[in-house]
Amino acid sequence: MNNILKLGALAAASTLVLAGCAANEAVVETATGATDGSTVELTGTLNGSGASSMAAGQEAWIAAFQIANPGVTVNYDPTGSGTGRAQFMDGATSFTGSDSYWKDEELLKTFPSCEAGTMPWEFPIWISPIAVIFNLDGISSLNMEGTTVAGIFAGEITMWNDSAIAAANPGVALPELQITAVHRSDESGTSKNFTDYLAKVAENVWTVGAIEAWPVEYGGEGAQGTSGVVSAVTGGNGTIGYADASRAGDLGTVAVKVGTDFVAYSAEAAAAVVDASPLVEGRESYDLATKIDRNTTASGAYPIVLVSYLMGCNDYADDAQVELVRAWASFLVSEEGQNAAAASAGNAPISAGLRAKAQAIIDAIK
Repeated sequence: MNNILKLGALAAASTLVLAGCAANEAVVETATGATDGSTVELTGTLNGSGASSMAAGQEAWIAAFQIANPGVTVNYDPTGSGTGRAQFMDGATSFTGSDSYWKDEELLKTFPSCEAGTMPWEFPIWISPIAVIFNLDGISSLNMEGTTVAGIFAGEITMWNDSAIAAANPGVALPELQITAVHRSDESGTSKNFTDYLAKVAENVWTVGAIEAWPVEYGGEGAQGTSGVVSAVTGGNGTIGYADASRAGDLGTVAVKVGTDFVAYSAEAAAAVVDASPLVEGRESYDLATKIDRNTTASGAYPIVLVSYLMGCNDYADDAQVELVRAWASFLVSEEGQNAAAASAGNAPISAGLRAKAQAIIDAIK
């Protein structure tokens, strides 16, 4: 498939057409100001780039949106978050997706796509739980403290019948078997978010912080990409790794300690931790950068998540982009749009509360 995601996913998204059309009719009315129930046909091209984590979701979104709006072409190039933000800052795109929110120093720059003197907005658009996956004969789920997970991946806990694992799983017959911990060998946003969790819940065990490249001193078995990690864990008894939860398949998964409970990953639990986390301090009302609380005690929240943002201009230098961006962004945050991506890519839909906040930002675009 071409590196730029265009309309090759149309056939795959045929089941999303009705939802996409219904959602987009509503957002077009909002974007154009129509109040008589009529819709206005949108035409034009939107170019975006950024996080590869949401590439499959972007395929579904583009396909459904294009079917509802045959006069619009949306291009999304999954260049990676950093490149996507750089291209937006260079004026090459009208929107971007990023696994990281805007850095303070980036917000000091000018944005050619935006009207001079104005700033970009951002809000979470993609929530992806990261599952701790394992392969042990006869065992499909385990409970673990955060310090235990950190100890395993730091190479301090090396046996499956270790007392730290056994204490959280009474009645489970843990084998006297060596643990093989599998990690990403490539630089990865998934690794960065996973290690951020380890650093926050077990700073005395995981001492290198949140990092994209795995530290050599912690050893383990490296594998390329998510598919490589899943394949390595699947291929050996006694293995453990981490991967986008949509790829967990039939592997065993870990419920992690949150407060007094052990919480397994789910779409609802992943969305709950975003809602329970504070916004980054010092940002404007149109900036919903969120500092994920990995140490949350919120009931039912799952703290090992990757959050990606949609970013665009509050005031576009090119007025022709305004209605297109409003309609596109409104579809992405809508219940229909979020469910379309979840059906295709397995991400966790954003909550109704977050949707309302994002929509208020979209409605103010000019």
